[in-house]
Amino acid sequence: MSEPGDLPIVDAHQHFWDLDRNYHPWLCDAEPIPFRYGDYSPLRRNYLPPDYRADTARYHILGTVHVEAEWDRSAPVAETRWLETIASHHGLPSGIVAHAALDGEAAADTIARQAESPLARGIRHKPHAAASPAEARRGEAGSMDDPRWRRGYAALDRHGLSFDLQTPWWHLDAAADLARDFPRTQIVINHTGLPADRSPEGLAGWRRALEAVAGCPNVAVKISGLGQPGTAWTVETNGPVIRDTVSIFGSDRCLFASNYPVDSLVASFSTIVEVMRSALSDLAPEDRAQIFSGNAIRLYRLTLGS
Repeated sequence: MSEPGDLPIVDAHQHFWDLDRNYHPWLCDAEPIPFRYGDYSPLRRNYLPPDYRADTARYHILGTVHVEAEWDRSAPVAETRWLETIASHHGLPSGIVAHAALDGEAAADTIARQAESPLARGIRHKPHAAASPAEARRGEAGSMDDPRWRRGYAALDRHGLSFDLQTPWWHLDAAADLARDFPRTQIVINHTGLPADRSPEGLAGWRRALEAVAGCPNVAVKISGLGQPGTAWTVETNGPVIRDTVSIFGSDRCLFASNYPVDSLVASFSTIVEVMRSALSDLAPEDRAQIFSGNAIRLYRLTLGS
């Protein structure tokens, strides 16, 4: 196990919420949503920087990137303004990936308002996705092929914002086309492309999809979200996925991310860090440093204190 402070980390994907003050439908409404980790009732509590610092106390956290946390969709900019206040009081987050409905009538205006925040670095809007590879179709409404969705996406470049893409791997062919058509917009794939199916066939499809999109130089990937309900988060279960991702994208386009507190449902922060470090033990120290901090600083254009 590592000693505290010997591994500087920039956590490229984490969330805060205050359910006493703010409305997150998936956390506040009585009816739960379908969720890939199953029962998520332990997340229905406030999670703020002191909670995050307690979970990460063994580590030297240089900074974090807050990714929109499914805040009330009628007021996406309000989440950003709230996070600015949180950052001013607690020093976290260091950057924000905000929300804008790219296929909505107000997409351009929302993106412009989000971009006014000094912490804004990108936008996330989950495009339409099929439930399985067999059901995947190109050109669906709300997908990355949708002309209306793409009109919203085009506004990102005007404001110098990146795009966080959360979609299953069977839609990464559309992501590759998007990256080629908008080469000045940085795409950061969330949660390793969601390789939930760990069968040989599932992993082969996931690898092919990553290889195709990795051919676009403006695409990077967060190694995160690898939990499987009922399966321990270990080097044996997740190490091959971690190593394949780095092999495909290179150490200069992979980012460590915890997805905390969501992934607290399946692993402690220490477990996530130590499995990642063990899986990448054969890399040169400078390559590991890029994955654990340097790439997030560069791609999200972060200015961090000491």
